[in-house]
Amino acid sequence: MNTDGLYQLFKNHPIVVTDSRKIKNGSLFFALKGENFNGNKFAAEALEKGAAYAIIDEAKYQVGNRTILVEDVLEALQKLARWHKKELEIPVLGITGSNGKTTTKELIAAVLSKKFRISFTQGNLNNHIGVPLTLLSMDKSTEFGIVEMGANHPGEIAQLCAISDPDYGIITNIGRAHLEGFGSFEAIKKTKAELYDYLKKKNGTIFYNRDNYILSELTKSIRHKISFGSKNADLSGHPVFSPPFINAEVHFPKENLYFNSKLTGDYNFENIMAAVCIGHYFEVDPRVIQKAIKNYTPGNNRSQLIEKNNLKIIMDAYNANPTSMQASIESFVSSFSNPRYLILGDMLELGSEELNDHISILEKTKKHSFSEVLLVGNAFTRAAKSYSVKSFINTNSLCHYLAENPITEGAVLIKGSRGIQLEKVLDVL
Repeated sequence: MNTDGLYQLFKNHPIVVTDSRKIKNGSLFFALKGENFNGNKFAAEALEKGAAYAIIDEAKYQVGNRTILVEDVLEALQKLARWHKKELEIPVLGITGSNGKTTTKELIAAVLSKKFRISFTQGNLNNHIGVPLTLLSMDKSTEFGIVEMGANHPGEIAQLCAISDPDYGIITNIGRAHLEGFGSFEAIKKTKAELYDYLKKKNGTIFYNRDNYILSELTKSIRHKISFGSKNADLSGHPVFSPPFINAEVHFPKENLYFNSKLTGDYNFENIMAAVCIGHYFEVDPRVIQKAIKNYTPGNNRSQLIEKNNLKIIMDAYNANPTSMQASIESFVSSFSNPRYLILGDMLELGSEELNDHISILEKTKKHSFSEVLLVGNAFTRAAKSYSVKSFINTNSLCHYLAENPITEGAVLIKGSRGIQLEKVLDVL
């Protein structure tokens, strides 16, 4: 079946499911494949559970006239999503970057939802499967779409742009994340810039942080661009520190406004500015933007302040790379005096630079005074041999240590890749 025919089915059954355990009545089941699973095997089960149709790419799993055979299920899903975006005729903003893209996405969504009926990426659905699912979750009531795009290999952003066809775009920053998959910083830079490349060809509009030299250089040849930053930008502002929170004063054409936030870390200033800038561009009233930023509460272990017993815990363990970890530590140091504790987990997917990058972080911690530095993971354990710090092979071992040696007062920064599962530490603090 071609994409047009599949779209006619989708219009009658606009619920897409890729997990046979989560079938909804009248849904379309797309039998995706992975390294350890073959969705084709579950097509019959999906139909029995209430799916209207099952889209498969192996003929031997056909069951009656409700299994739709295509050449490649993933490709069919992606083409369907692109077709749907075209049919909806709504503007879509694409977001990518090494750090801060999810927080920025949620801030922008909070702001734009005050004017538009929006639909945006939920959770971490930002890859070659998640982006199509995000687009297909939009319906005729949607007035504006926000699509987060993640990448850990060259060329992935170009692929996601081809699927989502963004009209607007923002790159939060470009840092040393997923080096294992990219191979080099230049490859990361080139891949993230694929969003700009796509919008340039489409004559779309980009938003960028003028304070970021790399992003400013990448935008030089782009015609339609809107800048934000601390000075010489289309919308300027400056950070206002209220430790541990980061606030901002923004200079609008007619007035200056102060923006309170519940975000920790001075690195979130640029994320706040991005949301304010985009809201202002789409003519959301500045005071409405102000309220939206103030009311946004971070979650999912991103830039959260958690107060527990006599502790102030900065929980930022959803993801980590050398750029974000250094920024988190510096912000933590500027916000809290002793007693203060670092709990750091491995930064994953760094490839051949893994050991050097973890040593570099430990070198930076030496510049500051901490009551204790606790490390988790293979890489930090190897890096810690020449330092006066405690290291643990996994989070469970750290939890046992903390149960016997509790931290009773002060501030704690918890930072690491989510694969280390540092959220477990909260149970023993």
